[in-house]
Amino acid sequence: MTEATLNTQNPEIIRNHIIYVLEKLTLDYQNTKGERKELASLYPADHEEFTLLEEIELLTVDIRGYASQIQAQGWIENQQQAIERLQTMRVFSIPIIAQFYFATPKKDFELMKAYIQNLDYLRLLIIECLR
Repeated sequence: MTEATLNTQNPEIIRNHIIYVLEKLTLDYQNTKGERKELASLYPADHEEFTLLEEIELLTVDIRGYASQIQAQGWIENQQQAIERLQTMRVFSIPIIAQFYFATPKKDFELMKAYIQNLDYLRLLIIECLR
């Protein structure tokens, strides 16, 4: 194994990166305000259980909640349960998010798409940290 491989397997390095991504997501979310307003008009509440923005909010609360626990305590209670929950929380398996992300032209809503990517990345980092 190389030194780089050994270092990235250090749980403290992963925790620090989780905190970094969490802080970045907070700023990124604030920067998406204009795009979120536009999306609210393009994806109104209709026959779906939740709107696009509501689905993103639900994921945000769950994923950032786990990351906040790691930031505050350095660990998560009920680790195995958290891992199972995070593994089932696949961002792109939510139809309205997948449709928005993949069917919208690449140049449209770049900030919101980057936010969704980073949110999913944070989910994967947390899973890695908890294993």
